[in-house]
Amino acid sequence: MDRPLRLIAANPLDRLARTLEALLVVASRPLGVGELAAATNDEPERVETALGLVGERFREGRSGIVLERVADGWALRASREAAEACERLYERPVERGLSQAALETLAVIAYLGPCSRPDVARIRGVSVDSVVAGLAERGLIVEDGRRDGALRYRVTPLFERVFGLESLSALPRLDDLGASADEIRARLDEVAAGRPA
Repeated sequence: MDRPLRLIAANPLDRLARTLEALLVVASRPLGVGELAAATNDEPERVETALGLVGERFREGRSGIVLERVADGWALRASREAAEACERLYERPVERGLSQAALETLAVIAYLGPCSRPDVARIRGVSVDSVVAGLAERGLIVEDGRRDGALRYRVTPLFERVFGLESLSALPRLDDLGASADEIRARLDEVAAGRPA
C-alpha cells in the first residue's frame, strides 16, 4: 500500500533521494558519493541509502531512465528499451566513427596508461599521432604529464561512461582475451618497463 503523499514529502531520506535525482539530471558527468554528499550537505552513508531509493525508482523495466554506477560515480541514462529512440534523436558523436585503430589505441592506453604516443606506436606497430589527437579531441583520453620528454595519456571518465565501466578495474583481464594474452601482456610489460617491444 502506498504511503500518503504527506508522509512521503515529510521523510528526510525521500527528500534527499529527490535532491540526488535532480543533481544527477543536471550533471554532465557521473558524480561520486563524496561529491553528492558535499552538494547536499549530508552524510555519505545517507547518500548511499538515498541512491538505493533513486535506483529503485529508476530501475530497468520500470522507467525509461535508469540509475547506473559508472566511472567511479553515479549517472542517469536511458533504459535499454528507450536507447534506440534516444540515439535516433541525438547521434552519439563519441561512438560514431571510432575506427579499429582508435579502438586498439584506446585499449592500449586503458590497460597501460598513462603511456606516450611512442609507447602506443611500439605496441601497435604503426604511427598513432592522428589517432591519439582524435581520441583527445573527443575527450576519451587526456594528457597526464611527461616521461622522457614525451607526453603521456590516460583514459578519462568519459571513456568509462561510453563503454559502461564502473572503473578501469572492470576491464576484461588480459588472461581472459584468449590465446594471445601472453603475447599482449609481454608487449605491454616491455613498454611499461621502457624496453622496445
